[in-house]
Amino acid sequence: MVAACGPEEKGDPRQVSHSSSTSGPEPSAARLEPTREDAPRPETRVALVTGGAVRVGRAITLALADAGLDVVVGYHGSAAAAREVVAEVEGGGRRALAVRADLATSAGARRLAAAATTAWGRLDLLVNNASTFFATPFDQVGEEEWDQVMAVNLKAPFLLIQATAAALAARRGNVVNIVDLSALRPWSRYPHHSVSKAALAHLTRVAARSLAPRVRVNAIAPGSVLPEEDASPEAVRAAAARIPLGGWGSPADVARTVLFLDRSPFMTGEVIVVDGGTHAAT
Repeated sequence: MVAACGPEEKGDPRQVSHSSSTSGPEPSAARLEPTREDAPRPETRVALVTGGAVRVGRAITLALADAGLDVVVGYHGSAAAAREVVAEVEGGGRRALAVRADLATSAGARRLAAAATTAWGRLDLLVNNASTFFATPFDQVGEEEWDQVMAVNLKAPFLLIQATAAALAARRGNVVNIVDLSALRPWSRYPHHSVSKAALAHLTRVAARSLAPRVRVNAIAPGSVLPEEDASPEAVRAAAARIPLGGWGSPADVARTVLFLDRSPFMTGEVIVVDGGTHAAT
């Protein structure tokens, strides 16, 4: 099932999992209502994965479906990929709903939260995976680009946690925020991205304390699990050589960690590093 909460746009090649450009009127969200045959099944848990149609988000979506969850897939510029992942989830016997939303806007984040909490009458897990990723030197970062990165990478997760907190609390649910190693050490090539991810890691801890005991909030900081789409073979090999475990990980490593956190009722406020030992070696 595919529904719309925002305009369809072609994704910016510098962005990961989420495209945040906007133009034109937003289509009706009437298709968000599940059909009669989509009536909730008892005890079927439901997850929302932002940026859940491509790259690491896709791996998380499929892993959750394989684990028995129905999945709401948030996307913006990846309509074809969203349709494909929904079809794959449904082919495996789970339900899936793709919802287009512009997470660069507060209205888009709130509409996505509303769609996720009402689609099947419950929400058990929120995965804030969508992220925008610009390589801009520090002295060239403009205010508009700064605001865009902060809106998608930090403000949207905050709004989504806030808007879904009651539904998650009703199910003793949890939140997993996807940060990265730039949350732990500065990336000068991606200054605003690095700041936003460090702030998201701290938001994880603040939310964990604020929402306990009924909602757990954790984060994952992946390392080299998927090369940038424009990365050269030489750059990929050089990165692999710096990883103590001897090579790149994969999106499946992140997905397995999401499942681990979802199944760990005594964990909250933690940031788990999944990087083959890179952070520990520096």
